[in-house]
Amino acid sequence: MRSPKSTAAAVTTAAEAFALGHFIGGREVAGASGRKGVVYNPATGQVRGEVAYASADETRAAIAAAEAALPAWSATPPLQRARIMFKFKALLEEHTDELARLITVEHGKVFSDARGEVIRGTEVVEFACGIPQMLKGEFSENVGTNVDSWSQRQPVGVCAGITPFNFPAMVPMWMFPVAIACGNTFVLKPSEKDPSCPMRVAQLLKQAGLPDGVFNVVNGDREAVDTLLTDPRVGAISFVGSTPVAEYIYRTASTHGKRVQALGGAKNHMVVMPDADTENAASALIGAAYGSAGERCMAISVAVAVGDAADPLIDALQRQLKQLKVGSGLDDGVEMGPLVTREHRDRVSGYVDLGVQEGAKLVVDGRGLRLRGLEDGFFIGPCLFDGVEPQMRIYKEEIFGPVLCVVRVPDLATATRLVNEHEFGNGTAIFTASGEAARTFTQGVQAGMVGINVPIPVPMAFHSFGGWKRSLFGALHVHGPDGVRFYTRLKTVTSRWPTARRESAQFVMPTMK
Repeated sequence: MRSPKSTAAAVTTAAEAFALGHFIGGREVAGASGRKGVVYNPATGQVRGEVAYASADETRAAIAAAEAALPAWSATPPLQRARIMFKFKALLEEHTDELARLITVEHGKVFSDARGEVIRGTEVVEFACGIPQMLKGEFSENVGTNVDSWSQRQPVGVCAGITPFNFPAMVPMWMFPVAIACGNTFVLKPSEKDPSCPMRVAQLLKQAGLPDGVFNVVNGDREAVDTLLTDPRVGAISFVGSTPVAEYIYRTASTHGKRVQALGGAKNHMVVMPDADTENAASALIGAAYGSAGERCMAISVAVAVGDAADPLIDALQRQLKQLKVGSGLDDGVEMGPLVTREHRDRVSGYVDLGVQEGAKLVVDGRGLRLRGLEDGFFIGPCLFDGVEPQMRIYKEEIFGPVLCVVRVPDLATATRLVNEHEFGNGTAIFTASGEAARTFTQGVQAGMVGINVPIPVPMAFHSFGGWKRSLFGALHVHGPDGVRFYTRLKTVTSRWPTARRESAQFVMPTMK
């Protein structure tokens, strides 16, 4: 699929201007708080519209709608719930390009990348279509004389998702399809930076036949978030975002008796061994570090060059970066778009300044990039550092932009120790021709997701996604089997049908007889 053609002047038109409210109880409602935010097209810097920020009362109204819909929805047979997911999946496939364009004009990622995001989200919906199989319990006959025991999974209740700007379609779909298919109702608080796609998804769910109130969207800021975290009617919270916020979400929601999965930040390393194909490794790094302008929790932001791999790798990266095309994500051939906001662009540029001050060698400098016709866009070109040391802030902190740091180490053991000593443990990768090196690294590295000659090891929907250490707060990962476990409660039943004769009281711990 080729991306739609556009010109810089036509990316945002007056006809596109909007004022978004919320989606509560099966209908769109205008914001009533009086607070609102501005939504930009990051390629042009132009205002696309406004989004309302929900008050605590508006957020509680969404929770109430979800609570009201819960009894009937949780009692709906899993197969019927799955059939609605099938219809929703078909609608997503029909509207993939529409959703991708909404993502591109509000987030900035290139159109092909946005399509890929929608497709990966759709795969979770596809997984949720098989929920009857996932909800089956276990049965044991005669655990004692004439005593049977079985387990069953039942919905948690009202669930909430708080999602980031970088994946306005995929990350919400990591959560709500599984939650809803399991019989829960859901309140989504998406990012206020790119809210149009989640609102359109809510419309498609309604079109698929989802009953009113089962899925709700409240746009907003911390007031909406804190209401979701503390309201006693919400049983589970899912979150993806930065580690400081993830820790706050986990602590606050747990204190209020909720189960929580809070995915935080990352500093993903890719280890390049001397026996790796240098050009392939460099190509993988270009895509993994600069795709979506580095605004991915799975982006590779550190290349660990082992031994003699360093110099050839730096040379290959410099060569390939000269060919990288930056521009509006709706234009043909563009490989990297802008950052999501002017403030975030300036923050990333500040990290590049800091890296130079810390003594790292700035091999490729993307600061000051100006594109004809897009002078007001939130662009920064790809940046590449060599000679980065572990004590530098550009190494320790998540930059979330198109900045790749190269660290040189003498051997695989040092590379593994480097990864393991970092506070984040989201994802990592190794590029090598050695099965022994790959196995040693895979067994010893402390990260939730590992790639072998795969730079971004994001699991498919029927596996689960999540990191280790300060990249995840909570015991269960998202989607896949862990997603089903998170959005259900396990109930174990022990059953016996006594005979007609009267039985005496038992005062001892039951044991098998």
